[in-house]
Amino acid sequence: MREVVSVAISATLGNLLFGWDSSTIAGGMRYIKEEFHLETNPSLEGLIVSMSFLTGTFATIFAGTISDMFGRRPMLISSSLMFFSSGLVMLWAPNIPMILLSRILNGTGIALTLTSAPLYISEIAPPDIRGLLNTLPQLSCSSGMFLAYVLVFSFSLIDSPNWRTMLGIVSIPSVVYFFLAVFYLPESPPWLVSKGRISEAKKVLQRIRCVEDVSGELALLAEGMNPGGESTTIEEYIVAPASELISNKEVGKDCIKLYGPNQGEVSMIAQQVTGMMSRSMLSMSRQGSTTSHAATNIKDNIVNLFGNVQENNPLIDQSGGISRASPFGTSDNLHAPLLQHQGNSIEKETELVQGNAGDIPNNTDIGGGWKLVYQSIEAITKDGEKKEALQRVYLHANPSASVSKQASFASTSGYDLHADHGGGVGGESFPASALVSHAVLTTKDMKIKPQDIPKRTSWEGLLDPGVKRALVVGIGLQVLQQASGINGIIFYAPQILDRAGVGALLSNFGLSATSSSLLVNMITTFFMLPCIAISMRLMDLAGRRSIMLYTIPILILSLMILILRDLFHLSSILNAAITAICVVTYESVFCMGYGVIPNIICAEIFPTSVRGICMSICSLTFWISSLIITSMFPSLLQLLGLTGVFILFVVGCIVSLIFVYLKVPETKGMPLEVIIEFFAVGSKPHETIA
Repeated sequence: MREVVSVAISATLGNLLFGWDSSTIAGGMRYIKEEFHLETNPSLEGLIVSMSFLTGTFATIFAGTISDMFGRRPMLISSSLMFFSSGLVMLWAPNIPMILLSRILNGTGIALTLTSAPLYISEIAPPDIRGLLNTLPQLSCSSGMFLAYVLVFSFSLIDSPNWRTMLGIVSIPSVVYFFLAVFYLPESPPWLVSKGRISEAKKVLQRIRCVEDVSGELALLAEGMNPGGESTTIEEYIVAPASELISNKEVGKDCIKLYGPNQGEVSMIAQQVTGMMSRSMLSMSRQGSTTSHAATNIKDNIVNLFGNVQENNPLIDQSGGISRASPFGTSDNLHAPLLQHQGNSIEKETELVQGNAGDIPNNTDIGGGWKLVYQSIEAITKDGEKKEALQRVYLHANPSASVSKQASFASTSGYDLHADHGGGVGGESFPASALVSHAVLTTKDMKIKPQDIPKRTSWEGLLDPGVKRALVVGIGLQVLQQASGINGIIFYAPQILDRAGVGALLSNFGLSATSSSLLVNMITTFFMLPCIAISMRLMDLAGRRSIMLYTIPILILSLMILILRDLFHLSSILNAAITAICVVTYESVFCMGYGVIPNIICAEIFPTSVRGICMSICSLTFWISSLIITSMFPSLLQLLGLTGVFILFVVGCIVSLIFVYLKVPETKGMPLEVIIEFFAVGSKPHETIA
């Protein structure tokens, strides 16, 4: 995993520059105001600060579409150039127009980074560490804020600090970012596959996975170009060792052979279950489980569907760690060989294809307890002729389930797997469920070819029911994230702390008011770092949804303490201490959960063909919401007072908690293609579910 981790870290340098800028402009504005006498022109001061936000909002409109057209890597390269140009202009800036130009360039770089970095990392990361790697942008951003506050605080201790150097020094790390983006970062494999550039995608996968055989992942990426949706069916299987089934001659015609790591070895066989035992996992998600029927019924069916999968995830061991062993008897991950043409007995050796083609494996582990399997079927053409075609099967096992209990997360019949029900098996068997739909790839020569990849415009993809449902989740998270008040607290934390007497308290140590304010911000950003580190550890274990459900109540508690403290007559020292602790706790816990997870989820739930434009829509929502909250905060502060504003933020956090509980599914450890398939299947009209 070293190579993919190194690539992900390099891709987050833009986030570090974003964090650096947000801190340096906060500190540098004091000196800009003095030099250009802006004390009497607060509107111009506000324009300088907000210009990057205004530009970022505008640039975000086009960032996603351009990313889908030209790739993720060019967006990262462009962002590095924007940051570099911004720093150079600021180093020279003789007047306000040049400062505004620098802020415009900076805002464009920020927009490209915030849209592209999480999208890029999600597409290169393996499922089992995707959450960890996608937390890196937040860690990088907070690290940039901390380092910048250290610099600004150091400048504040000298007699005549140079604000141009303070703001223009961003050009130095921008050069490093540029060279890494140009000469080190590869293009995203899913984007390459979407454009039919199969051989290039293969080389990138071989590099970042450090294996030669990546045919399985290539096939998975190709299938992800066309979620099944209406054509997807949900089936039940029983998985058992091949030797047991073959010796007992219990293999039925609907079985699927699962190959092990040894050449030609069939390690497991999945036997389809028919009749009373087959039941839709989607139907179960609507009806609820026997243990929490009422709670399940009020949640979105997609949330229940994902939850049922996570409850039966075979890769989570008893200690809470991630087990790397596959439930299907092979440890191969995304590179199992093609050994046999499924559906008949003709063994077929494959050759490495040069140019724009790749090999299709029969089955391969794709992460999160899922296996991609291909099987042949006889399809009837419009002319009534029989034609051989491929079905793709996303197979999910539950080896930890008792064979005498539920068949899988998709079945609640209580069917006894120990008994023989015509092709059924016992012994070491375990249940499995599958999403079955028409494959993107064809059986003609078992090769991945550019012409097999579906070509759809981004705007067509936005009309898919699964995409529309995913947009509700993504947009809702971005709006409610800002409604929780984070930007108001971050940008106006110095004023909040000054009103509580924190600045006066620190002035007793010989610090000026400016230095005291900067020191508090530096301490606050420092405490964010260990919280984000904890989040990185938990992101792929506890999961995105669980972290938000546990951390949002802490945000509510911190705000409630800030509200209730006004009801008591506290000493100045105690009031300052409580305020500082609550502000630091709020910002740190926010970064741990609600600050980073919306972008992670938004980068996971959209199909590759529209992932860029959907990320752009979600980012645009973030920018607009941020602008509204930030611009309204001073007026709300004057109208309602600090306590009234905090009450509004508490309401925003409560609504956020309800929304996450009802609408946001758990996506940890699941392949992107399976997540997309679930959204497509879960968005079917109720009457179409059999």
